[in-house]
Amino acid sequence: MVLHSRRRALGALLAGASLLVVRPATATPDELTAALRETFGERAITRGKIRLEIPRLAENGNVVPVSVSVDSPMTQQDYVSSIHLFAEKNHLPRILEMQLGPYNGKAAISSRVRVTTSQQLMAIAVMSDGSLWSAAADIEVVSSDCGL
Repeated sequence: MVLHSRRRALGALLAGASLLVVRPATATPDELTAALRETFGERAITRGKIRLEIPRLAENGNVVPVSVSVDSPMTQQDYVSSIHLFAEKNHLPRILEMQLGPYNGKAAISSRVRVTTSQQLMAIAVMSDGSLWSAAADIEVVSSDCGL
């Protein structure tokens, strides 16, 4: 009798485990759209003014070098207030945010980021007048342990 109870309990446990919803390790295009909307609202994003530099091929997705520069005079009247970086397939699409101002002198940042899999990265600059400018670049990742 004890054997039947254990088998029943194990069967119920396995059945319950199969009903669990597991979040995918990569984001969906809808999650990227939601992250963009959450960050920038309904404002229009225009391509241009930004240079996004990433390697075309990365052997290790855990340490991908990235550089973003924005064409801006960085004066009191016209400057970059922030730069954002998004990865369309990362578990969390928003991967970098840097605040800038007119005293930075140059609108350029460099960092290393984690990239889950081969995908497109998107950089968006918020200008002092509220306008949004973007650039995108594709990267192919050979291996990655980022996962989540």
